[in-house]
Amino acid sequence: MRILAGYSPDERGGDALALAALVLRGAAAPRRVADVRLTVANVHPPAWPARGPASVDVEWVGYLRERSRDALDRAAGRLAELGVPERRTDLRAHARQGIGRGLIEVAAETGADLVVIGSAPRGRRGRVAIGSTADQLLHGSPVPVLLAPRGYAAHAPGRLERLTVAYRRRPDTGGPVEAAARTARTLALPVRLVTLVLRPPGPAARFRGADDAMARQLDRAERDLADAAARLTEIAGAGTPVGTEAVVGTGTAKALAAVDMLPGELLVCPSGHHGPLRGVFLGEGSGKIVRAAPCPVLVLPRGAAGAFAWREGQG
Repeated sequence: MRILAGYSPDERGGDALALAALVLRGAAAPRRVADVRLTVANVHPPAWPARGPASVDVEWVGYLRERSRDALDRAAGRLAELGVPERRTDLRAHARQGIGRGLIEVAAETGADLVVIGSAPRGRRGRVAIGSTADQLLHGSPVPVLLAPRGYAAHAPGRLERLTVAYRRRPDTGGPVEAAARTARTLALPVRLVTLVLRPPGPAARFRGADDAMARQLDRAERDLADAAARLTEIAGAGTPVGTEAVVGTGTAKALAAVDMLPGELLVCPSGHHGPLRGVFLGEGSGKIVRAAPCPVLVLPRGAAGAFAWREGQG
């Protein structure tokens, strides 16, 4: 298993390292994953052309490289504080215009199974804010993207405790269910499948028959959840506890706020179903879930059935 954390020497970089360390710790526990490593990448701008297409500003290149080295030194110190063994980590500087695009390149070069980043610096604390880096990853990463809420490192739990899957039945839901099952088995986490049943706002909620329509939607959601839970248990094994919950609310944010979250919760959100196959694509519905979540969010590529088929064995 290869984890890639995008690092910058600020709060979001610290949040990404704290979350990546939790994933590494869970996966590296005895008998879960045979070999797990964490690559920390600092993406810096490329050199500027000067005096012609074949030359660059040497002083500018030196400055960029020095900044990147300093950032990675700080990352190494933080990883030591988090108790991450040096033998499991690699530090890498990468030149690319656009941090998200640079992380996609590093993920391909290192064979990463997962990219971990922090939130945009001006977002709401305790929530995921999508800036340019996340936007690039959430509209093009070929591997799952794990986003830490802003300020996560300051209140990070001692361990991950549960995997909650935002579930909605659709033609490609087999992939997310299988990916969630593999993730839960790899990290030894119980699973909860949650469906948000959205009540129409305003006058639409008061038309004749609205209550009956909502009751039918809720009943359908509960039956779909039962089917998905059976499938997940079949893949993950009987040793993985699986629960289900259908929650009614007016709007995604209010419905998700009614869902109880543990300190060590991890929320799994499939990509929008109109995105490219085998790529992450944040659609309207999945985007609302990501922004409303009070915990880290794992966004899966569309059709990600085998995304978490990590090598299991002695740690």
